[in-house]
Amino acid sequence: MSCHRAIFRFAKTFKRPLSIQRCSRRYSQAAISPQVTNAFVEDVRAIVGKSNVSTADAVREQHGHDESYHSVEPPDIVAFAESVEHVSKVASLCNEHGVPLIPFGSGTGLEGGVNALKGGLCLDITKMTNITSVNAEDFDCKVECGVTRVTLNNYLRDTGLWFPIDPGADASLCGMCATSASGTNAVRYGTMRENTMNLEVVLADGRVINTAGPGRRTKKTSAGYNLTNLFVGSEGTLGIITKATLRLHGIPEATISATCTFPDVQSAVDTTVQVLQCGIPIARIEFLDEVSIDACNKYSHLDLKVAPSLFFEFHGAEAGLKNQTEVVEFRWATDIDERNHLWKARHEILYACMALIPGSKPYSTDVCVPISNLPEVIVRTKEMIKEAGIIGPIVGHVGDGNFHVFYPVHSDDHETMKKIKDVSHKMALSSNEIGLEGLSVMRQVKQALDPNGIMNPGKH
Repeated sequence: MSCHRAIFRFAKTFKRPLSIQRCSRRYSQAAISPQVTNAFVEDVRAIVGKSNVSTADAVREQHGHDESYHSVEPPDIVAFAESVEHVSKVASLCNEHGVPLIPFGSGTGLEGGVNALKGGLCLDITKMTNITSVNAEDFDCKVECGVTRVTLNNYLRDTGLWFPIDPGADASLCGMCATSASGTNAVRYGTMRENTMNLEVVLADGRVINTAGPGRRTKKTSAGYNLTNLFVGSEGTLGIITKATLRLHGIPEATISATCTFPDVQSAVDTTVQVLQCGIPIARIEFLDEVSIDACNKYSHLDLKVAPSLFFEFHGAEAGLKNQTEVVEFRWATDIDERNHLWKARHEILYACMALIPGSKPYSTDVCVPISNLPEVIVRTKEMIKEAGIIGPIVGHVGDGNFHVFYPVHSDDHETMKKIKDVSHKMALSSNEIGLEGLSVMRQVKQALDPNGIMNPGKH
């Protein structure tokens, strides 16, 4: 993916934590929704097996939150699916009785996407862990919804292939499809949208579809609408993704990592743009401001200079990498242990930020702009955070114009929460990003595929 394609593909976007319609349900067995009757529970047990159904408080609580700051909103019942047939029959049953249905994968999200805001049934799909095919010659594979990215890459190790999309957490791959995950390697390998070829999806009424056609795994088709990308990013509101056919990539012959510090944010982000304009085939360019670097040093026991920094990684043939990396001066990390430690620290940045305020949870924002707009947007974001007097470490996959602010906050700290939301709303709003007519079309799609509104309700 060239930098020019990346620039034109990304309009200005902002993904704030899901707007959650809070309900007054208290967490207790007594709060079970009226439609979740004993007969309904018995019907679920008949589908998935008695041992795969739980109404225990601890299990409900576990499935009522992710890693975000949102408080627990538990489902009324948790069921564990072991096959697409289980998922299909449970969806059909929920649709018939008007019971909310929330899919649950690894629970590593940061936006409250699995919270059961209106109760209902949480369908845990982590038991579906088969890697059903690997086509090494065609660079693709098919996985069930419980397979995580680390599991897949361990399985692929002897094939010379890997799946490079890396959001940090060991998320489930179908969950990554559902959230349209990006990650540190996006500048070279793209996001889940570019690496998802086909999806098996269970719709609200129990129908099972293959978005590119049964068994299809071609890289291109001109037949009909792009249903695959309709479901990539749908976050369980249109259907439950049960299988994904994914693109694979060759493991690079050589990998070199480097860090580079700057006197200010403007210089760091300007350098990102300039390096990309040189056409250097970089795999990762990660930006961390001085607050993030300080958090990394304390949490991951590093000794990096506390200043705005860029983390680079280059993939390719060993001889070619030497020529590519002579363009800019770096602090190199060619030793595999040093390199792994560096990127481990980057992957732990969320927890490092939370450690800045013990006991806090992250309020995460997700901004993507054309790369030429990146310096202005990040500098202005820093100014707004400083003006508000809050802690807001900034990190970013700046190679494709994407960055995050991880605000550590206690959910009951209403004053700080108001300041965080004020800054976030100044950055952008969904209606500004998509437009009111676009939102109207999205609602029509939702109505067409889920007329009874059972799929992950309360998320918009």
